[in-house]
Amino acid sequence: MRMATTAYDFEATALDGSPQPLSAWRGKALLIVNVASKCGFTPQYEGLEKLWREYGDQGLVVLGFPCDQFGHQEPGNADEIRNFCSLTYDVTFPMFAKIEVNGSGAHPLWQWLKKQKGGLLGIGAIKWNFTKFLVGRDGQVIARYAPTDKPESLKSDIETALG
Repeated sequence: MRMATTAYDFEATALDGSPQPLSAWRGKALLIVNVASKCGFTPQYEGLEKLWREYGDQGLVVLGFPCDQFGHQEPGNADEIRNFCSLTYDVTFPMFAKIEVNGSGAHPLWQWLKKQKGGLLGIGAIKWNFTKFLVGRDGQVIARYAPTDKPESLKSDIETALG
């Protein structure tokens, strides 16, 4: 396989179990987030959904990647995750199967994202759920945001990314 140079070079498994190439969104800005349903930051689903609805027709795609690596805060299976997101936060943006974001089992997309933008003090590891990466229309990482950064605080950067 050739070396990945953009976010669009990756594929992940959708929540329904089907393969989902990120190239399906080539030319769009991506907001990629590791999510969990039993986290203190879980209410950010609401803000992420608002961003998706507000900017989706302008070219923003929010991508949710459930992760259970932090305090066992995503214990559910795909059906439980789907039901929780749909019934609790009316999530309509694309969701993926549960992944790992750190360690030897980290999904290749997340390995790449961390290499592109290290976190605080240049440390690559994801520190907690709801870490966010904004990817430009060219497939390159523009910014990395901490779990404490609320989705609505990203609007200016998103608008710049959408041009």
